[in-house]
Amino acid sequence: MAKIKLGIMGFGVVGRHLYRLALESDDVEITAISDIGQAAIIHYLLETEGVEGIDCRLEKNTLSNDKFKTRMLCSDQPCEVPWDIFDVDFVIDATRIHNTCAHMQAHLDAGARRVLTSMLPADHIDRLVIHGVNEDSIKASDRMICAGSATTCALAVLLDALGKGGLDVERAFMTTVHCYTSDQALQDRAGPDRRRSRSAAENIIPNSNASPYWVEQVMPEFTGKLAGNALNVPVQKGSMLDTTLVLSNPDIDVDDINAALSAAAQVKPDILAVTDDPIVSSDVIGCRQSLLFDMQATLKCGQRMVKTLGWYETLGHANRIMDVVRDYCALDAGAGRQP
Repeated sequence: MAKIKLGIMGFGVVGRHLYRLALESDDVEITAISDIGQAAIIHYLLETEGVEGIDCRLEKNTLSNDKFKTRMLCSDQPCEVPWDIFDVDFVIDATRIHNTCAHMQAHLDAGARRVLTSMLPADHIDRLVIHGVNEDSIKASDRMICAGSATTCALAVLLDALGKGGLDVERAFMTTVHCYTSDQALQDRAGPDRRRSRSAAENIIPNSNASPYWVEQVMPEFTGKLAGNALNVPVQKGSMLDTTLVLSNPDIDVDDINAALSAAAQVKPDILAVTDDPIVSSDVIGCRQSLLFDMQATLKCGQRMVKTLGWYETLGHANRIMDVVRDYCALDAGAGRQP
C-alpha cells in the first residue's frame, strides 16, 4: 500500500511532533513543509528537539532522513502553496491562525485533498473528530476537518469513559491549567486583550476556552451541561485538566470513578492511561495518550459532586491528529481509493 502523504503548514511544536511520529511510522511520510522560518533554523530545531533530537539532513531546499524526503517551502498563506504538485492526501495546518472555512478552502483550492486544522475551528466545518470518541462518524465526503485540541480531546475522553462506565454526569465544569504557548508574550506587550498582554513567563493568566462548546457538538448528550475556562501558567510543557462533575447518582464514590477510568484505559490504552503515582506536570512530558488520569487526585464533596484531575501534553494531540489522518485514509481505502 502506498504511504500516506502529508503536507504541513506551520512547523512549530505540533509540526515537529508530527515529523517525529512520521519518522517512527512505516505508513506516513511528510512530503512538504511550509513555514516562514528559515529552512536552516527549522533543521536546527529538529536536531535539538527533545533529548535525542531527530536525525535528518538539509540539502538546499530538501529535508531528508532515512525514510523520506521533504520539500521545504517559505509561506504561511494557504493560497500560496501548490499542494497538488506534492500529491498530498492531507494538509495539516498547524499555524494556529488559519482556522476558518475560508482558510481551509484556500488549501483545498490549492490542491489538497483534505485539510485538517490543529486548533479548534472558528466556523462549523465538515467534521470535528475526537479519535477514541466519535471517529465512527467520519464520511468520505469530509474535506474540512479538525482533530480537536489537546484540551478538547482530554475532556471528551474523560466524559466518554465515565459514560461507558455507567456514571451519568449531569453537569461538568472544566478548568485547563495550561502551559504557555508560542502565541503568548514572554514579556508584557500589547496583545489582543488586557490579560493576554501580560508576560506568560511571570503570570497565571485567566483565559477563555472553547473546549466545552465543541465537546457538546461531538457529544450532544452533554448539550447545555458543560462550561469551562483556562489558566495559562508559567510552565513550558505539560498541562492539567481540572474537572468538577455533578453526578446523578449520590451513591457513586471515589473508587467508582477511578474504577471506571481504569476500565476504560484497558479498552483504549492508546487514548487513555491512569496513574496512581504522585506525579507533577513535568512527569507528563512524552505522554502519547489524550489523557493521563490522576487517581490520587479524585475527590468527592457532598452527595453528588466529584473533582478529578488529569494530565496531557502536545505530543498526545499530535498522535490524535495522526490517528484521524489514518481514520480517513482507511475509509478511502475501504471505498476503493488507495491513499
